Amino acid sequence: MPQRGNSQIAERTHIIENMKLKIKIAGTRVHDVGYRVFLLKNAMNLALPGLSTYNWDEDGGQEVIALVEGDEARVASFLKTIEKNKPEMAIVSSVTFEDYDGDVGRASEVAMFCTFVQLDKAIPLLLNMRDDLKAVRENTDMIPQISEDIKAVRKTTDATLDEIKAVRKTTDSTLDEIKGMREDIQPGYAMQFRQVHSDVRAIKDRLGMP
Repeated sequence: MPQRGNSQIAERTHIIENMKLKIKIAGTRVHDVGYRVFLLKNAMNLALPGLSTYNWDEDGGQEVIALVEGDEARVASFLKTIEKNKPEMAIVSSVTFEDYDGDVGRASEVAMFCTFVQLDKAIPLLLNMRDDLKAVRENTDMIPQISEDIKAVRKTTDATLDEIKAVRKTTDSTLDEIKGMREDIQPGYAMQFRQVHSDVRAIKDRLGMP
């Protein structure tokens, strides 16, 4: 069985390992939706060694450009994956590709760049969180004073309740006195009423009035 020469094997390997494509992803919303991270994740899942990505604006529309390099099977699988899938918030109108013969960066470089981008976005958020924590700490320092104010209010409330109880006790005593006076007055008042009624009746009889 004839054997291939080393030069033929090397040439065939070189061809397989250096398949390059320029992929263009266009749409009304493909920027700032995590597209480059999405492309990097799929390239790393396929162990695709060559990847460069960048955002581009074309005729007022948004584009994401991906330059890929690797063996034919990995590049074809990568292309098939990104044609069927996209980031959740992305709005894609087309995915096109063409042969490419320029330089392609390493996927590891894209990973480093994406990390820097995420850190750049995270720094303002972290600064805001720091300011919020500082405000919370300042409010926490006020808790002892708030606690003292609550104690003072509670003390005043207790004193007011004691005064209300004292007034109620005095009112009950006064009502008892009034009730006693009414009981004392009522019998005498009834006798006087009967006497007046008797006198009026006698006068009417003397005058011959019915």
